[in-house]
Amino acid sequence: MNFTLETAIFAALLSFIANIIICPLFIPVLKRIKFGQHVRDDGPKSHLQKSGTPTMGGIIIIISFLIGSVFFLNNNLKSVLVVFATISFGFIGFIDDYIKVVKKRSLGFRALPKFLLQLLAATIFLFLLSNLGDGYYNLFLVPFTTNMYINTGILFIPISLFIILGTVNGVNITDGLDGLASGVTVLVVTFFVFAAYGLYNNDILPIIGAAAGSLLGFLLFNTYPAKIFMGDTGSLALGGFIAAIAVVLRMPLFLAIVGLIYVVETASVIIQVLYFKFTKGKRFFKMAPLHHHFELSGIPESKVVAIFYIVTVAMCLIGFLATRGFIDGL
Repeated sequence: MNFTLETAIFAALLSFIANIIICPLFIPVLKRIKFGQHVRDDGPKSHLQKSGTPTMGGIIIIISFLIGSVFFLNNNLKSVLVVFATISFGFIGFIDDYIKVVKKRSLGFRALPKFLLQLLAATIFLFLLSNLGDGYYNLFLVPFTTNMYINTGILFIPISLFIILGTVNGVNITDGLDGLASGVTVLVVTFFVFAAYGLYNNDILPIIGAAAGSLLGFLLFNTYPAKIFMGDTGSLALGGFIAAIAVVLRMPLFLAIVGLIYVVETASVIIQVLYFKFTKGKRFFKMAPLHHHFELSGIPESKVVAIFYIVTVAMCLIGFLATRGFIDGL
């Protein structure tokens, strides 16, 4: 389908308006039914004041995203599959949030069943995508090259599974400060709007625009001091969306550039765990993920978020430079 950038902007505005209408209606409901954030005692002490702030705002992100997308899904199978991935991972996050909020179990969904459900959702998405027959999704574009691809061949699904699950959980880990995951992700989504346009993947332009608009609307209520948190419902849904879009565009390698914050946040957790294990109790960072280390180093939360935004903008600009070999007009 030959959608245009104007169509993507229209979808973005539709989602944005839907979000800023739904949020003020939904927040009091969440407060009334006591769907508030439980702040763990082992986190930064400054976060204890956030306890009780309404969570599961990812439901609003998904609903407004669907409102902006629904008019562009007819006979648009790639977009339908991306929406499927978004909702599937969002549902897994919803179960996690429900266990934390309603069942009062602070650690939420147990690791193994959560991982298996994520694996199932990603596998179904990749299987259906690889059977569309309208693109060589096993060919990954290589950044900073001229029309160079990596042919993953029969390794397409296992490699893509690793990338999808890594991205989903990277976004989830990044969601730890007011406006952090939503702001970083809206910048990454904006990058993919122009990448899709440059690669002539115009059929998915509207849903990428819808995601950007939904996140912009949510940011009005999620920036410091947050009136609502997205919860795992939102962070897993966003991770699923970002990963699915990257695979559809054959740009999963670009996630290491434009999604550098996700990579660094995840790496900080891995380093902390391994260092703690091998040194028998010592810590590499004051606290992981990395944003908590910066907080405990005396940097105000709002400034940490701003720094991460700036880094993401810079990496998206580098991402645009990395596309010059195979995208016309960018």
